[in-house]
Amino acid sequence: MKKLALHWQILLGMVAGVVFALILTNFSWGPEFVSDWIKPFGNIFINALKLIAVPLILASLIKGISDLKDISKLSKMGFRTIATYIITTVIAVSIGLVLVNVIGPGRTISQDTREDLIASYEGDASVRITDAEKQKDAGPLQALEDLVPSNIFGAASDNGNMLQVIFFAIFFGIGLILIPEQTAKPVKDFFDGFNEVILKLIDLIMLTAPYGVFALLAALVVESPSTDLFAALAMYALTVLIGLALMIGVYVLLVWIFTGNKPSFFINGIAPAQLLAFSTSSSAATLPVTMERVEEHMGVHKEVTSFVLPIGATINMDGTSLYQAVAAVFIAQAFGMDLSLGTQMGIIATATLASIGSAAVPGAGMVMLVIVLAQAGIPEAGLALIFAVDRPLDMCRTTVNVTGDAAVSLMVAKSVDMMGPPNVKEWDDEYHPESEDTTETK
Repeated sequence: MKKLALHWQILLGMVAGVVFALILTNFSWGPEFVSDWIKPFGNIFINALKLIAVPLILASLIKGISDLKDISKLSKMGFRTIATYIITTVIAVSIGLVLVNVIGPGRTISQDTREDLIASYEGDASVRITDAEKQKDAGPLQALEDLVPSNIFGAASDNGNMLQVIFFAIFFGIGLILIPEQTAKPVKDFFDGFNEVILKLIDLIMLTAPYGVFALLAALVVESPSTDLFAALAMYALTVLIGLALMIGVYVLLVWIFTGNKPSFFINGIAPAQLLAFSTSSSAATLPVTMERVEEHMGVHKEVTSFVLPIGATINMDGTSLYQAVAAVFIAQAFGMDLSLGTQMGIIATATLASIGSAAVPGAGMVMLVIVLAQAGIPEAGLALIFAVDRPLDMCRTTVNVTGDAAVSLMVAKSVDMMGPPNVKEWDDEYHPESEDTTETK
């Protein structure tokens, strides 16, 4: 009997988790049972993925950059990667603004519902506002200063410091390129082997994915706010979901135009990573699977996946930026504010920059949203309005973030002639014809 594909296993685990939780909510002891005996397994699964996120970025980036053997290749790929990420983010924010202005979900919220939501979530909102105030009080070059860690081991101890880890990995990889090849060989061999070990660990962890997402979805169902709150915010959630669906359509179209691959090829290839992103709400936790799917199932060369995807998991937050645009205008509408075209153009710029600063972990976009609200002159307390549905929407926007990372990696790979047939792990001249512009495979 043919083994069920991974994405179907994950999907079954998600459905089973929801059904299991819905059944147990009919018993008084059900929610407590799920929280005490089911949820911990979901947390263990996420922790296992996060455990290898930093080692994976270090190993894959250092290996990928050192394999380039030429600084010019690094700058060429780097420019195309960053430029493409910025363009897709601007597209995402623009889609969000158009939808929220056309649908106008904030106008459907009554005064009583607004007051109930603010009362329920103002504690959570104040925490996010305090975190955002620290960011606003920082100097204009604080982000640049934070990019360079004073201690790589300290930076690697926290998944929130992914940009610092990426900076060190790129810096280290450049150093390997610049020293004599014979001197660099032992270090390269170490990271090559280290990378293979991490990839094998990913395979082992993914064997438990269906059970991990079962536990995560079961916990989410029993901990969700009341249906009354969801009903009050249904139009807002629907607006975000329509925008996210349109953004996935944009990715499919871009991949089709720039690489010639059919939509089914892209969707089938990235589906397991999308489902995992939906379950974990973390681009960083999903990164190992995203790399495996793009490389082994879509034919993108390791040099591209090891460079483009770790950077994308950190700075490419298209789903987050789209959500921030919709949320900002939604809150303004709920408070009866009319935003000018200039203010909304400012939201595009701020949301784009804020999405780049969002950590690749659950809920980070909420902190960045405060900065977007402040820039547009929207009361930050309005953040409390959207807490009720933030968790499920966070799952959806993370799915879009991961899909965007994969789409950009395919486009960049095609532009530098580093794409081959799926399931080809080792490249040769047949699939890598332009030896001058690409790295020779050993």
